[in-house]
Amino acid sequence: MSQGARSSGSLLLLAGLLSVLGPSPTSSIHVYTQREVYGTVGSHVTLSCSFWSSEWISEDISITWHFQAEGTRDSTSIFHYAKGQPYIDDVGTFKERMEWVGNPHRKDGSIVIHNLDYTDNGTFTCDVKNPPDIVGKSSQVTLYVFEKVPTRYGVVLGSIIGGALLLVAVVVVLVYLIRYCWLRRQAALQRRLSAMEKGKLQRSAKDASKRSRQAPVLYAMLDHSRSTKAASEKKAKGAPGDSRKDKK
Repeated sequence: MSQGARSSGSLLLLAGLLSVLGPSPTSSIHVYTQREVYGTVGSHVTLSCSFWSSEWISEDISITWHFQAEGTRDSTSIFHYAKGQPYIDDVGTFKERMEWVGNPHRKDGSIVIHNLDYTDNGTFTCDVKNPPDIVGKSSQVTLYVFEKVPTRYGVVLGSIIGGALLLVAVVVVLVYLIRYCWLRRQAALQRRLSAMEKGKLQRSAKDASKRSRQAPVLYAMLDHSRSTKAASEKKAKGAPGDSRKDKK
């Protein structure tokens, strides 16, 4: 029992020493690319690849690009960077059309593909290792290559766009002119209505002053007619008495 206890204790001690002296777990490296890139036949395109590492950029850093053609499952290596030198693989159609434009010390692993063709359609994978930071996931970008836009079609398209812009400008000018004329007409009508209202007020004031001047005259005429009527009535009543005095 004592020997078994000693052996188990030794094993535990050995496991503890191994866990302390053993290699530390590696960090994770992160690689970033665009999801999609577009180009035309005969042009060039840049496949950007950047990465983030928790370690200093070491001399053993490596950057690898793989290509998987559209409609296939096979992936081939087309570019490799190691020991400070770029290497373009001789296999495939990219060996004379590829250019290294990256800088690992700036965490850039980008490449350029010149003279694009339809056969370049597919998925490109960027993978970066920066020992001891070697654990991480690669990143993929899909390239789409299209036909060049024909000159005639471009001219027609440019004419259509120019005509549409001209039509929009004409409509804007017409709307501005219509609005300007409508505002001027509204202002003229407003001035005319104001003048009419002012004339009505002036005529009303004149009529009121005229009526105020005529009222005393009318009252005087009424008083005169009343006094004249009263005198004539009084004279008519006194006439029969005078006739009796004459008879006596």
